[in-house]
Amino acid sequence: MTAALLESPATTTRRRRLRLPRSRKLLVGLVILGVFVIVGIIGPIVFPGANATSPDAFASPSRAHLLGTTNLGQDVFQQVANGTRGSLTVGLVAGVLSTLVAMVVGIVAGYVGGLTDDALSLLGNVVLVIPSLPLIILITNYVNSRSYLTIALVIAATAWASTSRVLRTQTLSLRSRDFVDAARVAGESTWRIIAYEVMPNLLPIIANSLVFSGLFAILTEAGLDFLGLGTVNASSWGSILYYAQNAQALSLGAWWWFVPPGLCIALVGMALSLINFSIDELVNPRLRVAARVTANRSAADARQLPAGAVADGDADAATQVAVTGSGATQSQTLPSERVEDHRRGDRP
Repeated sequence: MTAALLESPATTTRRRRLRLPRSRKLLVGLVILGVFVIVGIIGPIVFPGANATSPDAFASPSRAHLLGTTNLGQDVFQQVANGTRGSLTVGLVAGVLSTLVAMVVGIVAGYVGGLTDDALSLLGNVVLVIPSLPLIILITNYVNSRSYLTIALVIAATAWASTSRVLRTQTLSLRSRDFVDAARVAGESTWRIIAYEVMPNLLPIIANSLVFSGLFAILTEAGLDFLGLGTVNASSWGSILYYAQNAQALSLGAWWWFVPPGLCIALVGMALSLINFSIDELVNPRLRVAARVTANRSAADARQLPAGAVADGDADAATQVAVTGSGATQSQTLPSERVEDHRRGDRP
């Protein structure tokens, strides 16, 4: 009986059947992101000569060039497909690295405590106070070899502080729980308790951080490329925007040069945001209940009475359906009416 009460919530969850949340936002986000991942994998293979020039300079979209050409006659569609891999690679590497650093700093600081907590918290506060984008621009300006890995490392080094604070706060709460005390009394080592008791309860927060860090990295990499501080001789969505801006594509009306990469960045950002919102609903019970209540109300409002139901004298059925659509109002007003009837001496 005592062992069941002191059992970790993560252990109880693992015993249940894995169920993905039924969320349209999650489905749409995964589909959009999956399409870009497939394009990023096969794009450089299908279009190896995306940067090849041709005499068709500033050609508008046509059957020969689906998204037009640049000032050098380069096909924009092939460049966008070829640059998908670079942008997604930076987002993935930077997101994973920043999340790992945040996990190590936040969880260790929250569980160990003492001087270790003070030192790691001080380090996180210093990184959190410094503006990230100016720091990234300053670091990349002094880096000689700029590659996808270098840009990802620079972004990851400045994007972990906020997540580490959240993980530290949650770890401080978890380390005083009964199942952690039971594991400590049983003689489990510190790292085993962190790995098997604490971290499984932090997985939703870690997943949320991974998605947000990836989105931040993609946007930051595009901004660096647009400013000319990104990768050299490499194709990405930000580099396409950089060359379009240098060639004055906006002034010349060559919208097909800068709109597609910007739209791709927006779509990936929307997909990751939808996945992030779905994770929030999974973590926060209030959001999950609110979404369920909204769906139930929408389903109730969509119901329609049969033709002639009220005309045949079935007014009670109509009243019942109307009350069903506003069940929360009914549950709030009926008790007050009964109290008033009781005060007046009326009996049901």
